[in-house]
Amino acid sequence: MGDGESDDGHRLGNYLRARRELVSPAQVGLPTGGRRRVPGLRREEVALLAGISPDYYLRLERGRDKNPSPQVLESLARVLQLDDIERAYLLDLAAARPRAPRRKRSEHVPARVYELLAHLQIPAFVEGRAFDVLASNPMALALSPRLRPGQNRLRSLLLDPEEQAFHQDWTKATADFIATLRTTIGDDIDNPRFVELVGELALSSQRFRTLWARHDVRSLDGGTTTVHHPVVGDLRLHRDKLPIGDVILVVYYPDKDSDSDEKLRLLAALAHTGSTADQTPAGRPDASSDRPTRS
Repeated sequence: MGDGESDDGHRLGNYLRARRELVSPAQVGLPTGGRRRVPGLRREEVALLAGISPDYYLRLERGRDKNPSPQVLESLARVLQLDDIERAYLLDLAAARPRAPRRKRSEHVPARVYELLAHLQIPAFVEGRAFDVLASNPMALALSPRLRPGQNRLRSLLLDPEEQAFHQDWTKATADFIATLRTTIGDDIDNPRFVELVGELALSSQRFRTLWARHDVRSLDGGTTTVHHPVVGDLRLHRDKLPIGDVILVVYYPDKDSDSDEKLRLLAALAHTGSTADQTPAGRPDASSDRPTRS
C-alpha cells in the first residue's frame, strides 16, 4: 500500500509525523510566536513533552525503531492528544507481531440475511470491509441507486456528483469514511481489495489524497445523518451497523412519526407504484457467487 506503509516501522513513523503536524503549539502550552517552518509541532518539541530524547523520537519517525515501550507510546499519545481510537491504533501499529501470509477471503452474504432484507421495511443493505455493497433491499435502492450491489460507497461518495449532493455534510462524510477505512485496514495492508481501492482513489480524488495523508482513524458505527433525496427532500436518519460474520448489515431509520418517517413512507409508496411488485433483495445470487462484480 502507498505512503511507505508496507513496513511496520514506516507505518508507525508516518502516523506519528501526520499526527504531530495536526497539533498546534498553543494546544500543548508552547509559545506561538516566531516563524515556524513546519505545520504543527517540531520533532524536538514532541520529544521534550513526551520525556524522550530528540534522537530517539527521530528514529521512531524514520522507522529505525519499531518496538517502543508502552510507556513511550502512552506519552506520545498524550502529547499528540490522541483519542481512545487513535491511541489504540498507535499501540497496535507498534505491537510486534509476525504477519503470516493471508488467504484471500471472499465476503459471503448468508442466505438468511437475504430473507431478513426482504422483511425489513426500512433501507437496509450489506457491505464488506472496503465499503463494497454486497446486497440491498428495495427501500435501500429507493433511498439511493448507489446502494446497488457492485457499487462501492466510498468511491461513489468521492467521485459521483449525485452522491455528493445526496449528503448534507459531504465534507464530514468523506472524512468519516476515509478515517474508518484506515481503521478497518489496520495491519491488513496487503489485502488485494484494500490495495486496489486505495490505489484507485489516490489517483482519482484529491480529497482522498489529502485526507489519507492525515492518517485519521475513526469508527463509523451508529450515528445520525441528514441526506437530501431528489424526490422527497431532506431525510434525517439514524444509522446502525450490525456485524454478521465477515460482512456488515447497515440499516437506516427515522424517528417514529417524524417528518422524515412520513417522507420515507411516501418514498416506499412511490417505489412500489413505480416498479413491479418484486421485492426480492438485490444481490441475491442466482448461482453460487461470493462476491458481486464491482463497477
